[in-house]
Amino acid sequence: MDTKPIDRADSELSDRIATAPAANLPVVLPNPVPPQPRWRWSLILACLLVAIGAAGGGAYWWLHRLDGLPPGIAWGNGRIEADEIDIATKFAGRIAALYADEGDNVKAGQMLAQMDTRDLEATQRKAEALALQAQKVLDGSRANFDQQRTQVTLAQQELERTRFLSPKGYATKEELDRRQQALDAANAMLEAAKARVSESEHALEAARQEIERNAIAIADNTLTAPRDGRIQYRLANIGEVLAVGGKVFTMLDAGYVYMDVFLPTAEAGKVAVGSDARILLDALPNAPIPAKVTFVSAQAQFTPKAVETRSERDKLMFRVRIRIDPERLRDHPAELRAGLPGLAYVRLDPQAAWPRALQPPPGG
Repeated sequence: MDTKPIDRADSELSDRIATAPAANLPVVLPNPVPPQPRWRWSLILACLLVAIGAAGGGAYWWLHRLDGLPPGIAWGNGRIEADEIDIATKFAGRIAALYADEGDNVKAGQMLAQMDTRDLEATQRKAEALALQAQKVLDGSRANFDQQRTQVTLAQQELERTRFLSPKGYATKEELDRRQQALDAANAMLEAAKARVSESEHALEAARQEIERNAIAIADNTLTAPRDGRIQYRLANIGEVLAVGGKVFTMLDAGYVYMDVFLPTAEAGKVAVGSDARILLDALPNAPIPAKVTFVSAQAQFTPKAVETRSERDKLMFRVRIRIDPERLRDHPAELRAGLPGLAYVRLDPQAAWPRALQPPPGG
């Protein structure tokens, strides 16, 4: 190795130190930075590649954490959803009371809110008074009808008596004509009384229908839950005046909870409505939920951005709806939490056996 350049540099440095003025002492010697070896950059790059590979492997394991899926079972990711039901007013009015709040589990028929019905109650009392008046008018019309029927009977008897006496000379022809006219008039009065009875009956029925309509309106101002479920949103407060159809609550139907997943063409073509399925929530990774396929879309669409597929070549996907058994939801109300992400597994082949990780626990 040639050391002459190094020796020459040391000699020049010594001369600079010897000839430097005393005022400039001490002289700061330069600290040369040693060049970084190439193997260190290679090590950093290798560590980055390992980290990226570990992250990719972790993601793959998360999506495929069920090892050994047998042929005939497809999977897709999605979120738990439930049908939303809007609890709204039928009539315009003011909210008088609220009996539920967000997150409450409610039963079908349970009272959720009460609207102010004082105006309807006043209308109801008026309708009841009119019905009572109509009943009295009807009673009078019926009494008049009975009276007119008695008059017809009397006129009929007098006419028969006159007809018997007229041939014997005890009654004149004129008397017979008067009796006939009296009977005709009595019959006419009876028909009029009968018409008044019918009119009074219709008036009473109209009053009763008004009472029933007001009772329905008052009942409709008591907002109740149409199905079992959970209150998701409270959209109004006590004292607010709402228009017709104003929303007070939005609830989730406990009887219709499902997950929509997207499957590629090759797998979606093998899915049949009624096929057995399993839902595995991220929050409950050890509790597979039995479900059934209730819908398979007849039209394909491009892969949604939120869907991860096994092959990027599958660009066209079919939406498949997987519904949880309503009976199970009654025993496990916690599964009604809409928005929980997870994976859904669909059995394409009825003969395929579910892996142990997808078999629900005994009694589950």
